Amino acid sequence: MFVLSSLVMFRSVVVLSFVIVSIVTLPAFAAKKPAFQTPAPIHLDKAGEKWAQKFLKKMTLDQKVGQMFMIWAHAQFLNIDSREYITLRDTMRKYHLGGFGLTVEYEDGLLFKNEPLEAAMITNQLQRDSELPLLFGADFERGLGMRLNEVTSFPHAMAFGATGFPEFARRAGRITAMEARAIGVQWNWFPDVDVNSNPDNPVINTRSYGEDPALVGQMAAAYIEGAHEFGMLTTAKHFPGHGDTDTDSHLSVPVVEVDQQHLDSIELPPFEAAIKAGVDAVLVAHVAVPALDPDPKHVASISPTIIGGLLRQQMGFQGLIVTDALQMNVLMKLFPDGGASASARAAVEAVKAGNDVLLIPADLDAAYNGVLNAVRSGEIPESRIDQSVLKILRAKASVGLNQAKLVDINAVNRIVAKPESLQAAQWIADRSVTLVLDNQQVLPLQPTRRGTNPAPAAYQSTGDASGRVLLLIVSDDSRSDSGRLLDEEMRRRIPQARVMYVDTRTAAGMTPSVFAAVEKAAKVIVAIYEVPVSGKVVAGTPGNGNNVAVQSPAAALLQRVLESAAGKTAVVSLGSPYVISQFPEAQTYLCTFSNVKDSEMSAVKAMFGEIPTTGHMPVTIPNIAQRGAGLDRPAQRSMGGSQ
Repeated sequence: MFVLSSLVMFRSVVVLSFVIVSIVTLPAFAAKKPAFQTPAPIHLDKAGEKWAQKFLKKMTLDQKVGQMFMIWAHAQFLNIDSREYITLRDTMRKYHLGGFGLTVEYEDGLLFKNEPLEAAMITNQLQRDSELPLLFGADFERGLGMRLNEVTSFPHAMAFGATGFPEFARRAGRITAMEARAIGVQWNWFPDVDVNSNPDNPVINTRSYGEDPALVGQMAAAYIEGAHEFGMLTTAKHFPGHGDTDTDSHLSVPVVEVDQQHLDSIELPPFEAAIKAGVDAVLVAHVAVPALDPDPKHVASISPTIIGGLLRQQMGFQGLIVTDALQMNVLMKLFPDGGASASARAAVEAVKAGNDVLLIPADLDAAYNGVLNAVRSGEIPESRIDQSVLKILRAKASVGLNQAKLVDINAVNRIVAKPESLQAAQWIADRSVTLVLDNQQVLPLQPTRRGTNPAPAAYQSTGDASGRVLLLIVSDDSRSDSGRLLDEEMRRRIPQARVMYVDTRTAAGMTPSVFAAVEKAAKVIVAIYEVPVSGKVVAGTPGNGNNVAVQSPAAALLQRVLESAAGKTAVVSLGSPYVISQFPEAQTYLCTFSNVKDSEMSAVKAMFGEIPTTGHMPVTIPNIAQRGAGLDRPAQRSMGGSQ
């Protein structure tokens, strides 16, 4: 018994000792819990400054030059052993990239949006595989909905201008920052502070808050302050102003043909307001401004006079200066050798002019080695590179990347698309709706019953051909999503409404059926979807340029509709308000300034009198309406039902 008891006791002691040792030593063997980014207001503290200075001293010239470059990364699922991901990872490491611009695939004018979790996964994986923390930027001009699904999507900036309330811009800044940081994006290439004073502007248009420099500056400042509260770096663009142009800089050189007085009173004040509000970066456009730099070989993005002289010295901006995408044809055409040589010289000239971050070169290898060789040859002092890289490292530290690189995937579904965020976006869209013209014969529409589930939408016509309301949905491509929600919500209220989709391909062939439907209808709604699309080539424009207008033969069809039925027709613009200039016969005109789904919903609610129309024009439409125009109408019924 004694031997057995002793043996049991010995075994118990051994087991207990093993358990104690295991508990004590467990942290040494357990996987270290990853540190996640914890967004806080933008701030560079002493620890962040020390980190930036320390890393700068450790970096080789190759690493420093690489920190100045950003290329695209697509927000999509990639297996880490896939050829696509390995190529992206190896490119990042080879060129020591400072960050990425997060985007999605684009083809024939259509964005192939992905999900927020996919975006968070790719930013996390690239951060894990990077030698230094990466700075992720994005064009979230309308919130994350600009690139992703199932997120908060705000209307275009001009819709904010129509509300007249900078507080809406502040709220959009907060929400966009909160959601962007949740997926690993720390830098938004927004706000757009261009003053859209040219109705023929094909690339800014509704991306601008409007034509009043004071309002644009107020909106931009509010957005910047809101974004900063939740740890988002911001960018004022497109310096020194892209609003008074009629050319798309993605296709050819826009020339800002104004004098210094005009620049000082119109173009530059919003940038000054943004700088005063603490904007983190200024993005410089590929535009020619003879009043500032008469050199015909210079656009603003490679002009030492405009960047070093005006922006840095005269305006006192000390933050990050960023090029517009270096791959854009307008810049490449300035270097006649073309190809790799053009990419190299564009990057070198951009650095010499004073840019800190070089976005999206056409040929990364050529651009990177061009800058590297320029430093080695003495054309660019290494101290000049150090200045830019120190600012980049400080920017990274100001958003906490020196402390943590990863985001918590499990937090994405708690932060992105909160009900209150979605409600805020809808409220802003509702407040932006502007009734410009009203003959009081078309609006408000009368619902026939409280909405239930409508019949499925079709590409061409739906509903009873004898329906009293005809909805014509006009877009560049009837196969797109444009008009789907409008269609659905219209038929929730008037199930027998007829809906027809028209685009440039189908307009001519549909003319007889459209006119037959117009003749039978008691009321006609023409919904026009036209928003600025960068780099869109429009046949028939000078030099195959770009514009934001209804193209023929769709335009010709609408003109004939209005000539014969203007009194019973309401034109609704879900995008550029300037399209009404093509249709001066219109007697009733409603604007949302945006084609996002919230704006579609707002248009329907306004047409049925479910919300008041309180917006006012932030721009002038020649011969139609002055800035500030807008007919205030009270709501006349509860949403989705009859009186």
